[in-house]
Amino acid sequence: MSSSPSKTALPGDLPSKPPWLKVPLPAGEVHGRLKRLTRELSLHTVCEEARCPNLGECWSGEHATMTIMVLGDQCTRRCRFCAVETVDRAPAPDPAEPANVGRAVGRLNLDYVVITSVDRDDLPDGGAGHYSRCVAEIRARAPQTIIETLAPDYQGSDLAGLLPGREGQGSGAHPDVFAHNVEVVPRLQRKVRDPRCSFERSLQTLQEAKQRDDTLLTKSSLMVGLSESADEVSEAMALLRAAHVDFLTLGQYLRPSKQHVPVHEYLPPARFEELRQEGLGLGFQYVAAGPLVRSSYKAGEFFATRVIRQRRAEPVLTPA
Repeated sequence: MSSSPSKTALPGDLPSKPPWLKVPLPAGEVHGRLKRLTRELSLHTVCEEARCPNLGECWSGEHATMTIMVLGDQCTRRCRFCAVETVDRAPAPDPAEPANVGRAVGRLNLDYVVITSVDRDDLPDGGAGHYSRCVAEIRARAPQTIIETLAPDYQGSDLAGLLPGREGQGSGAHPDVFAHNVEVVPRLQRKVRDPRCSFERSLQTLQEAKQRDDTLLTKSSLMVGLSESADEVSEAMALLRAAHVDFLTLGQYLRPSKQHVPVHEYLPPARFEELRQEGLGLGFQYVAAGPLVRSSYKAGEFFATRVIRQRRAEPVLTPA
């Protein structure tokens, strides 16, 4: 993918990480407070469950951010890149979770929060109703907080359980940003994601979100370093933009364990800057690209916050 990649892994190898991927261990007063709060309210976070390398950055400082994972910490899909535990059938959703999520966000007084969920193909609605209640609780307890939902594809079924559509903008369940990740380029879908996933289905999910509300900001993410070519990344980005996706993140795949799909190469920061510029040239409103960039990325959230705050400050124009 790059003109000068670091050493390529042999099957089963885990290459040593280059210097630009080294991050400090999380610590500090804010980190400790957020960790205690998640334990107190029985919350799961992608930050911890997916072993995000940016936890130390995001759980620190005045503008700490968090990605809360609802519907439990066990997923019914077996993607070969993901560190979350997989099962055929997970425990029933915790009925106290929506209120706990709302309470946590209210106590943290966050500007921006990402709510995601594991895939729950074992539930009739995929968990969309429970997910929607979590969003509504945040709206009730923290009305100033901007909400991004990083949602599953619900096996191609209607998103009405999570997105009420433009006519339901007064609904407490309506997010500000709808995200769904295609994860990898089309050729690598079967190798990396669960067979129930596909690039086409993910595009359909993003397109349906826009069709339900054309003012909704949409977002997706691509991992690189899995043997994709430069042309394949360009094609994937073009397909996402053709689906009117507004925000894009591109980051380096990091192998959680030797049981997961191997890293093929580590791309240097300069290559990520090339991808960022290419994405902006395609018309994305914002592109975050870097070795440690993830779908939930602090800088991207700050950009979305500015866009949405500006929208909220603008008067609503009605037809004459």
